[in-house]
Amino acid sequence: MSIKLEHLNYVYSQGTAYEKKALNDICIEIPHGEFVGIIGHTGSGKSTLIQHLNGLIRATSGELYYNGENIYREGYSMRGLRNEVGLVFQYPEHQLFEIDVMTDVCFGPKNQGLTAEQCKERALEALRLVGLKEKYYNVSPFELSGGQKRRAAIAGVLAMRPKVLVLDEPTAGLDPKGRDDILDQIAYLHRESDITVILVSHSMEDVAKYADRLIVMNKGAVMYNDEPKRVFEHYQELEKVGLAAPQVTYIMHDLAGRGIPVRTDVTTVAEAADEILRAVGS
Repeated sequence: MSIKLEHLNYVYSQGTAYEKKALNDICIEIPHGEFVGIIGHTGSGKSTLIQHLNGLIRATSGELYYNGENIYREGYSMRGLRNEVGLVFQYPEHQLFEIDVMTDVCFGPKNQGLTAEQCKERALEALRLVGLKEKYYNVSPFELSGGQKRRAAIAGVLAMRPKVLVLDEPTAGLDPKGRDDILDQIAYLHRESDITVILVSHSMEDVAKYADRLIVMNKGAVMYNDEPKRVFEHYQELEKVGLAAPQVTYIMHDLAGRGIPVRTDVTTVAEAADEILRAVGS
C-alpha cells in the first residue's frame, strides 16, 4: 500500500493578502511496510504534509497516489482512504471525546459499519496492542495521564485496522520514560502488524533509533530523503536550518578529530558503544 506524491504543492489562503506557500514541489514515495521519520524545524511543512496523506488537506496542485490510485480523481472514496491511512494528531485530547475509553476506541469501527460485537473485538485487540491496561477501559479518557491518552488515541486509530499509521509528534509533552514507552510500542506495532509507520518528530535520537528512512523538510521542500546515517552525515547543513544530529554523532566526530579511529556515521548509543569498543580493541 504505497504512497506517492508527485510535484505536490500547497498554498494557504491562496489569492489573498495572506497567501503563503506551505509545500513546494514535493516528490516522495513511501513503500508499504516502511518506518519513515519526518523532521524539520517549526513551520517547515511537516504537519501540512502529513495532513495530505489521508485527504484532510487537498493539494493546490500536483498528485497524490495511494496504492496506485490518484486520490484526487473524480469519485475517489476519501472515506475509504481514511479507513486505511490513520492519523494521530499531536494532542490526543482533540481525538478523545466519548464517555469512556472503550466507547471511544469503538467509535471508528462503528462508523465502518461493524456490529457492536465486532467493534468490541477490534477495540480490545487495539488496546492490548498499545499496552493500555484493562483497568482503564471503562474510565473517562479525560482522566488518563498524557501517556495513557496517547495510547488510547492510537488504539482508536488501530481499531480501524489501517494499513498506514501517521503520527504527529506522539510523544510531545511526555517525560523520557513515557516517550520511550510510546515509541517502543509503535516499533512493536510496526513489526507485528505489517503496517507502514510515518512518524513526525523533533527528536533526532528517536528518529535515528526507529526510522528506516528520514525525510527532512525545510521551507516547505524536501531537503534530504535518505537513511538516517546518510542524512546525519550532513549535520552541519542541518544546523544551518535549525536542526541537529543525534548527540552520538557529535561525540564520534570529536573522537575521530582526536585521532581515535572510529566511524562517524553511527547514530545510536548502542552503535556508538560497539564502535568505540572496536576502536579501542584495535
